[in-house]
Amino acid sequence: MAIRKIVPDSDPLIHKVSKPVNVFDENLWQLLDDMKETMQKNDGAGLAAVQVGVLKRIFIVEINNAFFECINPQIVSSVGEQEQEEGCLSVTYCTGIVKRPNTITVKAFDRHANEFSITGTDYLAIALSHEYDHLDGILFTDKAVEIIKKEQI
Repeated sequence: MAIRKIVPDSDPLIHKVSKPVNVFDENLWQLLDDMKETMQKNDGAGLAAVQVGVLKRIFIVEINNAFFECINPQIVSSVGEQEQEEGCLSVTYCTGIVKRPNTITVKAFDRHANEFSITGTDYLAIALSHEYDHLDGILFTDKAVEIIKKEQI
């Protein structure tokens, strides 16, 4: 495993639409392992492949010790609405208040090409929505109803 460099929001790559994964092999597994190590090293709750420079429809989420690898995800349903403050490993200078669904169901594939679905509420719904947006080149700053600048240290 290896820690990869996080792509900042100033890089045009982060705003591109990611491509579907067609091959489920050792290279994919290595990418997923690297993403997990990178996310954990940076104290993140989720990470999309584009954030480590790979334009593939992949994201990972880890909430309350539950870890999910989502490849070629699709949003099946979303219900309700919540507004919460969120941040991003690619956006280090601010957080923002973002409207997200209160409950979301995502259908995806795991690293072995097995299809599964996950339904998240509250914080998990936020994380799934946030990471899914990355696959379409959307950052939380594009959707925020309020931006909160971080103080410089």
